[in-house]
Amino acid sequence: MTGRHSSRVALFTSIPTIRSLTSMNRRSFFAMAFAAAVTRTHSARAIATTPASAALVDVAAVDRNRILTAANAYLKQQPITITSSTSPRSPGGPHDYFSEGDYWWPNPANPSGPYIQRDGFSNPANFNAHREALIRLSIQVPALVAAWKLTRKREYATQAAKHLRAWFVDPATRMNPNLEHAQAIFGLNKGRGIGIIDTLHLVEVARAIAVLEPSAALNDSDKATTITWFRDYLTWMTTSSNGIAERDAKNNHGTCWLLQVAEFARLTGNAGITQFARDRFRTVIVPTQVAPDGSLPLELARTKPYSYSLFNLDALSTASQVLSNPTENLWTFETPDGRGMRKAVAFMTPFIRNKKTWPYAHDVEHFDELPVRQISLLFAGMAYNDPSYIALWKTLDPDPTSAEIIRNYPIRQPLLWVD
Repeated sequence: MTGRHSSRVALFTSIPTIRSLTSMNRRSFFAMAFAAAVTRTHSARAIATTPASAALVDVAAVDRNRILTAANAYLKQQPITITSSTSPRSPGGPHDYFSEGDYWWPNPANPSGPYIQRDGFSNPANFNAHREALIRLSIQVPALVAAWKLTRKREYATQAAKHLRAWFVDPATRMNPNLEHAQAIFGLNKGRGIGIIDTLHLVEVARAIAVLEPSAALNDSDKATTITWFRDYLTWMTTSSNGIAERDAKNNHGTCWLLQVAEFARLTGNAGITQFARDRFRTVIVPTQVAPDGSLPLELARTKPYSYSLFNLDALSTASQVLSNPTENLWTFETPDGRGMRKAVAFMTPFIRNKKTWPYAHDVEHFDELPVRQISLLFAGMAYNDPSYIALWKTLDPDPTSAEIIRNYPIRQPLLWVD
């Protein structure tokens, strides 16, 4: 394990296994907006929570102890946002997110020149503090909100709201709603569309915000400012050159762009973007990423084929969960030649159950630390009413401690996604 990974593990696992309009108009507006958000949350989950599928697993019972153990530790930890750290290589200001591409290294033939790529090998010297802070947020807030959902104890909601205000409301500590300088490469560019995958860790935060709404832990003004942040970020993702480049990425990056857009549109009530994402899933993502046998060829071609296949399958499954509704079920969608989620999950499941049967190259890093409790198994088990998927999901580790595994494991609190 590298030095950077050691510090990241310490950050992520410091717990046991982290005025105005008139008042009437303002209250009415916020009430309607957040009631809609909660309604959308339940609508999006309808496919996965039929009586038959709900009988397969009681997520609250499975996760109760791990949720409360984590949340109780998080009650004592203060928010850390991107303003807590800076890099001299960042072209932005203190509120601008900055990260550097993982797999880029100094060129031995030209040490002071542009970096060169070593795919699959993370450079521990690259600036990563903003991503670490973002992942910390994505671990702590969903756990706190899940604890509030279980217990209705206000202390959990209050602590979650403290983090949300620090990241999205407080002018002194908030992050600007763009990723102009994400996954930059020394000597080559100051930020890339590919960097938008960093905010995949905001997907479960967005879900937590909607679930938290009935607690009233955020006042009307803070709710509005938080929702505006996600609305502005969604606009940036769908209109900026970096956003469009990531949208058109052919592998897991395109999937992760779609998942973020889908969840942020659900939170902000953007029905047009939601339908766009649903259509793109069927017409672009599945036809270009899922092979007729259910494999993900673009991930199998990488130096971490097992990790990337699991990662993209989780992203595809979560997008199916977000975008499916009673009239448009992406879980049962298939192209004319049979590509779809049913085959994608069925293809990977034997290799999750027994990794020794994996017939492709082993990952160049962290192969021995996988699989973890892949959310694709839970969502698919409920969508297809298949108890074997649920049973396998229950056997897997829900709380990995390796920073590299955590980075590719963004959905950690399934209680927020099912009733």
